[in-house]
Amino acid sequence: MAFIQRILSKRNVCSNALRKKDVPKPFNQIPGPRSLPIIGSSWKYIPFMGDWDVSKLHIVGTKRFEQYGGLVREEVSPGINFVHVYSAQDIEKIYKNEGKYPERLGHLALMHYRLCRPHLYNSGGLLPTNGSEWWRLRSTFQKHIARVQDARSFLSKGEDIINDFVTTILFNNYTCEDFLPLLSRLYLELMWMFIFGKRLNSFDSINISENSIPSKLMKAAEDITHTTMITDSSEKIWKVIKTPSYIKIEKNFEYIEKIVLSALKEAETENSKNRKHSDENSKICLIDKFFQTPEMSSKDINAMTADLVLGGVDTTAYTTAFLMYNLSRNKAVQEKLYSEAVKLLPSPDTRITSDILNSAIYARAVLKESLRLNPVSVGVSRILQQDTVFSGYLVPKGTLMLTQNLVACRNEDNFKNALEFIPERWIRGSPAYQEVSPYLVLPFSHGPRTCIARRLAEQNMLTLLLSIIRKYSISWMGEVMDIETPLTCKPDKAVKLSFHNWVVKNKVLNIS
Repeated sequence: MAFIQRILSKRNVCSNALRKKDVPKPFNQIPGPRSLPIIGSSWKYIPFMGDWDVSKLHIVGTKRFEQYGGLVREEVSPGINFVHVYSAQDIEKIYKNEGKYPERLGHLALMHYRLCRPHLYNSGGLLPTNGSEWWRLRSTFQKHIARVQDARSFLSKGEDIINDFVTTILFNNYTCEDFLPLLSRLYLELMWMFIFGKRLNSFDSINISENSIPSKLMKAAEDITHTTMITDSSEKIWKVIKTPSYIKIEKNFEYIEKIVLSALKEAETENSKNRKHSDENSKICLIDKFFQTPEMSSKDINAMTADLVLGGVDTTAYTTAFLMYNLSRNKAVQEKLYSEAVKLLPSPDTRITSDILNSAIYARAVLKESLRLNPVSVGVSRILQQDTVFSGYLVPKGTLMLTQNLVACRNEDNFKNALEFIPERWIRGSPAYQEVSPYLVLPFSHGPRTCIARRLAEQNMLTLLLSIIRKYSISWMGEVMDIETPLTCKPDKAVKLSFHNWVVKNKVLNIS
């Protein structure tokens, strides 16, 4: 009898231990920087007081991870907490618990600006809006933007613009002191054609000047990108009194709005005239589709069109700049990519088709590997929809979760030779191929709130990549480049590249 009691006693001890292990630790025990009265952990970002630089958030993210581990709580001001997430399992859990209407925090000045103009807008638009209003907009607009076939319908027009760029801007032995402004101009031209079905002529001699409409649109978008984080963190101030940052962002919103509304008015007039002769197979102009969708009001179209111009230029330009940087410093990768390009495009004048893009396996791997090392942003934000356990800690509903994908993608625990540029790691059958969590490399986010123009951005970047590499090898001529984080990830130095005709076995290739 005593023997049986001892066994039961041991079972009770083990059961209690398991129950204790399963009980999540409280939220306030998540490791993180010390929070001071009034300013919380913000002191870490104050020069000469803290050691975190807001313009280098990827470095800050690495420091957090090294000091506190894979889950970090940051009380940015008393009672307001952010939680930084580094593990693939926790990132996956964020997306799987984001609910029907995933919520994020950002672009607060844009929301305020538009809500103060009810004669022009129904809401803040797709970028800052949350809840059912966000889904009303998203579910309506994605029918014409988000699908692969939406991007493919633009392929021919987009390739025409890219071919003009490659043939008129680039030439043998050309060294560009900074390729980034040219990329921004190119992607503005592509986005304008995608929306309105006509050229903005951004590269015409008159439009290269800083006072031209294309140049001012580029400058306005860039200024908004550089000011958004400041206005997001100072909402309580500029809602009472307009700060210099808010005034700057408002001025740039007004300029983009002015140009977009003028173009929309012109497009609507043309659409009304041509509606009787419309051909379903020839509708590659996005704005025509908007006008012919009853669920879209003119106010919704105003916001969506401006958002596409605002969000579709710099982000893609920055990403392509990093792609060119990574490629130009890896000659073996370039040669493999060139071999694929020659197979797919026997002549430099061969048109790029949907089948060719689908067959560009190595080009896709090159793009994905560049996006692993240099994603659009350091991560994404989500407002937690329900109490959830992350890494053994109970995080309450309403907490702002920040994924740290960039840091995770450069971590040796997730990727072998993590800092090396190895496209083969994405190609099944390659010795370098590695199975990794699909929640690590998410440059366009994931789920219902994934970037609405993702397919278009990928298509444009692949088309440009194949078009350039088919004609030229690329050399890096600048300093070692790092990242700035004004909002998205941006090159911190000039993108200095040199373009040369291909040389194979000591012979210059004739590509004319």
